[in-house]
Amino acid sequence: MQSRPRLLSQGVLEKMVCRCGPITKDGAQASYIPILREADPSRLGICVADNAGRVLKAGDAEETFSIQSIVKIVTFTCSLLDSGMDRVQEKVSVEPTHDGFNSIINLATKNDSKPLNPMINAGSIACLPFVRGGTLADKSDRIVDFVKKMAGNPDIHVDEDIFQSERSAGSRNRALAYYMKSTDVIENHVDVEELLDAYFRTCSIRLSSVDLAKIALVYANNGMNRTDGVELFPKEIARMIKATMVMCGVYDESGEVATRIGLPTKSGVGGGILSIVPNQMGIGIYGPALNAKGSSVAGLALLEMLSAYMDASIF
Repeated sequence: MQSRPRLLSQGVLEKMVCRCGPITKDGAQASYIPILREADPSRLGICVADNAGRVLKAGDAEETFSIQSIVKIVTFTCSLLDSGMDRVQEKVSVEPTHDGFNSIINLATKNDSKPLNPMINAGSIACLPFVRGGTLADKSDRIVDFVKKMAGNPDIHVDEDIFQSERSAGSRNRALAYYMKSTDVIENHVDVEELLDAYFRTCSIRLSSVDLAKIALVYANNGMNRTDGVELFPKEIARMIKATMVMCGVYDESGEVATRIGLPTKSGVGGGILSIVPNQMGIGIYGPALNAKGSSVAGLALLEMLSAYMDASIF
């Protein structure tokens, strides 16, 4: 049985951010999406939201940024909620990958051309058609609205400048999508360009570490929104999302993160990290200086320090 984590204080959290701040110099902003190069690489912030109602913030926790790949957990959640696991798994598996998040090699050589998991780009693109909505734009709107609902923040929105930048730099994602259409992972009636626009829009959602922590808290509580007591999705879906995050949430770095940090975690190239202490708290981190595998270099160090301090590993 997992012990209760050590109680955090505002002062402890601020000291951790100060200690990890210099590590930002070891990373660099994402370069393949032009607008992400404009982020200040020295930024670092964290928010922790817990079941006692505390929301602790330190550093640049209020800074807003694009959600990028963290949205994949929401897309996967909505696809399971709206279409069921059996239908989704016809097109997307839940197996780890040793390759990068935008790799095409697995589609061509493994797993009968199905994306290995919903946490890589191909898998998330393939999940989108399973989200409820009459059009692909409606499906992306559903995901945006679901993010707002979990965070309790109606001001969360799609950043149009980031969307256009994503679109202009989306050649690899186009290759993934058109390849999947050629193998019927994406079915013939789906317009690939409209699907990609929906995908790019969800990746361009702008929010803060505070929002991420509140979203993470919903997953920590198995789909229950502690603010109003409403179940947003069932425990079975929450368990599947958390298990997939442990195996695949930090791409080809997931094994190392699992052994060093031991928490279900999802990163994005916008510098965000969402992490979960099951049944207890949600964690949101922002640090746009990335390591070679596309995750916040100081953010992972901060998360590792926090997990060790609280003895929060699930293992």
